[in-house]
Amino acid sequence: MNKLYTLLGILCLPIIALSQTDNQSTLSIDDIMGGEHFIGQTPHSPFWAKDSKTVYFYWNKEDKSFDQLYKFDVKSKKYTVVDAEEQKHLPTSKAVWNKKKSQSIYSKEGNIYLFDTKKGISTQLTSSSDYDSSPEYLLNEEKISFKRANNLYTLDLSNGLIHQITHFKKGNAPKKGKKSDQQKFLEDQQLELFEIVRNRKDRKEESKAHKDALKLNNTSNIYIGNKYVFDVKLSSDENYVVYSLGTSAGNFATEMPVWVEGTGYVKMQNARAKVGSPEDTYENYIYDIQKDSVITIDLSGLEGLDKTPEFFSDYDKSAEDYKKTVVMHEAHFSPISNHAVVDIRSYDNKDRWIAQINFIDGTLTQIDHQHDEAWIGGPGISGWNFWVAPIGWVNDETIWYQSEKTGFSHVYTYNVVSKKTTQVTEGAFEINETKVSNDGQYFYLTSNKERPAEQHLYKVSINGGEMLKITENVGKHETLLSPDEKYIVDRYSYANKPWEIYLQQNKKGAESTQITKSTSEAFDNYEWRDPEIIQFDAKDGEKVHARIYKPSKEKDLHKAVIFVHGAGYLQNVHKWWSAYHREYMFHNLLVDNGYTVLDIDYRASAGYGRDWRTGIYRHMGEKDLSDHVDGAKYLIKEHGIDASKVGIYGGSYGGFITLMAMFNEGDTFKAGAAIRSVTDWAHYNHPYTSNILNTPALDPDAYKKSSPIYFAEGLKGDLLILHGMVDDNVQFSDVVRLSQRLIELKKENWEMAIYPIEPHGFKETSSWIDEYKRIFKLFQEKL
Repeated sequence: MNKLYTLLGILCLPIIALSQTDNQSTLSIDDIMGGEHFIGQTPHSPFWAKDSKTVYFYWNKEDKSFDQLYKFDVKSKKYTVVDAEEQKHLPTSKAVWNKKKSQSIYSKEGNIYLFDTKKGISTQLTSSSDYDSSPEYLLNEEKISFKRANNLYTLDLSNGLIHQITHFKKGNAPKKGKKSDQQKFLEDQQLELFEIVRNRKDRKEESKAHKDALKLNNTSNIYIGNKYVFDVKLSSDENYVVYSLGTSAGNFATEMPVWVEGTGYVKMQNARAKVGSPEDTYENYIYDIQKDSVITIDLSGLEGLDKTPEFFSDYDKSAEDYKKTVVMHEAHFSPISNHAVVDIRSYDNKDRWIAQINFIDGTLTQIDHQHDEAWIGGPGISGWNFWVAPIGWVNDETIWYQSEKTGFSHVYTYNVVSKKTTQVTEGAFEINETKVSNDGQYFYLTSNKERPAEQHLYKVSINGGEMLKITENVGKHETLLSPDEKYIVDRYSYANKPWEIYLQQNKKGAESTQITKSTSEAFDNYEWRDPEIIQFDAKDGEKVHARIYKPSKEKDLHKAVIFVHGAGYLQNVHKWWSAYHREYMFHNLLVDNGYTVLDIDYRASAGYGRDWRTGIYRHMGEKDLSDHVDGAKYLIKEHGIDASKVGIYGGSYGGFITLMAMFNEGDTFKAGAAIRSVTDWAHYNHPYTSNILNTPALDPDAYKKSSPIYFAEGLKGDLLILHGMVDDNVQFSDVVRLSQRLIELKKENWEMAIYPIEPHGFKETSSWIDEYKRIFKLFQEKL
């Protein structure tokens, strides 16, 4: 008889020891669910010393409770652990260096430090109870700027003098008493009639002007009312500050109980708000330091502000029902001149503008406008709800940015003097990362130009042209150039080889030397599969990329499992080590047991351009689901899979697709395991969901079409639901509501396993083991 594993049931029943006697693999679930404790801890976060002779990286080689910092000597080709005393005095990886690379400034533990390259010594520049951050060199590099309590300060490196640039102050400016007409008449009359009154007034004004002239700091308070300061940026010549003031929309956080906690009590904690909750709004300003005056930045002239989204035509709504609100990200100042460029986004994420600020009157000169009836996105492109994209200066007149206007994310430049835009890269591929060379003549780019399954480092002229491929080995290269650009430190992996640190010279065809070796003996003793990358036809004619794991002919039991990766916009069909390393190892175990495994980059996955990315707009669970149905048909037709023996599983977005598959495609999928699944998009977060489905109040049909809870009556096969009870991303209430729906529908062919101490990404090995033993048992019994 099927069981609903309620919390009470879990607490009252003995621990279930799920048998692995049917497991024909040399791998065990107990081992592989240890993740990196079984694989070996992989090194990460490399950064260079500015003399280009040493590479630093973090690595938990000894499987401690923390990652240690290592240093690798380029000349001797040896690495050692950096001791605590040396590490304390090292600049951080985010240090900002001067032009000569002779010194750097950085923030550490809330204070600003200066590091001298030649002496190898750090000097503390500030000591404050406030948090000092974001240091930058100013125009002549004799001064730096930094932030303290949301105000900007400068520090003179020659004498240590700190000068406060902005004085943001809560509340409103003191009101000067307004004189009535009667009062004004009497005062004017006194001045007209009495010379002594006129003389006293003149002398008082003259005295005040003299005192003001003697002040070392003439900066006035900038009153911000009940708003908060956001994105403050100082020009390199110290003439202008660009900043934003935010108005809080209020607290719309949900509450989440923490069940198993040190005090023995159930604790309530705040979690994220639901999609459609009100958001903070912003106003933008210029502070002219010399004039001690504030100018409002005017965004009203942006192109397309009055455009109503096309989905409005599906409802009885008018343009008056829709107001396009925008947010301006931080200013990017040119190195010498006062050119400032900003990235502006609409809250509905259908528009992005890049514009130049006019400091005289606060108007904007529009450089680029991108509009998408779905939503703006892609690699290297900012999102209002997510992160601010890199926009940089090639030189004092030219900026670079990325845009998806051709359907793929590419690099563009714009000259603020000539007003000329140049497309630097083009083709049916994406640029993932962009960096300008030291001499300003080239871009170094990370791109999947070769094919979606690989990412390499390329070099191209600032003006465009042929992209020179520098890295060679198939897989993914996360590269970082040395400060002198002679070497590349490369965090590289292949499909069946975890991440390691490599070093090579910065030139095409140079030998790549492996620095680290992280995998364990237990991991190395198994022959891990290199899954083949295939393509199959979707029902709408598109080619879908997938990885296939095949058993040998003698072991093939003609049954299959389809894995659904999470996040929606994520790539898992590639030739590098998967972020889903536990699932990768589980797939090897499944193949050893006679299963064929298919892992699909379904509609909305990353790496394939704008049209693929937005293929789920207003209907999640349509094309992304049908891609999996077509994958099952491909397995049946091309690989002899028994149509009655196809299962499906995945976590997060993968869990959502699993539910949609089990509720809508019961004739295709006989068993499914839905992990940490979204069951109703109206209860998920705003940043992710509003891009794809708009908001529930504006586009309710999109939510109803896309939410599994509305399709639960279609359940035919056997469903296993697994969820952590302290998941503050896809909250436990999602599956609680779904379980009530299944109970009311009198469905019996489902089970639920819940994990009282686990968040969205499980932390404890014991939970991973229990979870995947249940999933394996489901497939063994039901397929």
